[in-house]
Amino acid sequence: MPFNNHSEEHQSGEVRLQLWDTAGQERFRSLIPSYIRDSTVAVVVYDITNVNSFQQTSKWIDDVRTERGSDVIIMLVGNKTDLADKRQITIEEGEQRAKELNVMFIETSAKTGYNVKQLFRRVAAALPGMESMQETSKEGMIDIKLDKPQEPQTSESGCSC
Repeated sequence: MPFNNHSEEHQSGEVRLQLWDTAGQERFRSLIPSYIRDSTVAVVVYDITNVNSFQQTSKWIDDVRTERGSDVIIMLVGNKTDLADKRQITIEEGEQRAKELNVMFIETSAKTGYNVKQLFRRVAAALPGMESMQETSKEGMIDIKLDKPQEPQTSESGCSC
């Protein structure tokens, strides 16, 4: 999920992030470079109950770095902590992958909201020029605009051309 920081930091510490959710779907793969190209941050999400989604994270992070080099903030996110009884990837494995790839890490539950605000606070705090942003100044609302990619055009045969 690439981000663009389209506004300056306000005196209140407010940061506006524009998000593009690519959903990691292969049919959007050809569009990903254009989303990444102008992004400040990339959030690479995997499902903690799905080993394959975890294995794919290295590829997605490589794609981000191929397009943006080291000039990008990357957050690896283990999602669906509400399904702890079905967990296949431990938090330690997630942390180790993040350490190996030199990216930030957090676990969340989009369903319950667990750590979702914290994810965006950490992303905002990591933005260039935000080094002095204190935890206490990040308690306010974070204004987020979500954009979904356009459905790719397909021919009658079902292939993207």
